[in-house]
Amino acid sequence: MAAPAAVPHPDPVPPAADPAQIRACLTPTLIAVFDAEWELVLDEAKRTKELDGIRNLLNHWRHIAYDEMVEPGTYFRLQATAEQIQQTGMNSQAATIEEMRALIRQRLEG
Repeated sequence: MAAPAAVPHPDPVPPAADPAQIRACLTPTLIAVFDAEWELVLDEAKRTKELDGIRNLLNHWRHIAYDEMVEPGTYFRLQATAEQIQQTGMNSQAATIEEMRALIRQRLEG
């Protein structure tokens, strides 16, 4: 069985080791969020002498940067969905279990 062809991505994911390139992909509002988190992890790294927090933050934000390049506004839509789920206990955008089972059956049947 042949492997499916890879779909080329028009915009490369920024390198996780480069905060400047990650910031360059963000909107001004997201830059403010990134910078606030960046300051927190830098302070923590200074205190603990551990770099894991910095690595984790950069890896997390490189994916946010990519998502924002591909589909602007993704970050805040996700935040709004999370807030709705927390307030209501439900995700109105989610498929029901019956819909998911039907989709699985459809895909298995080919």
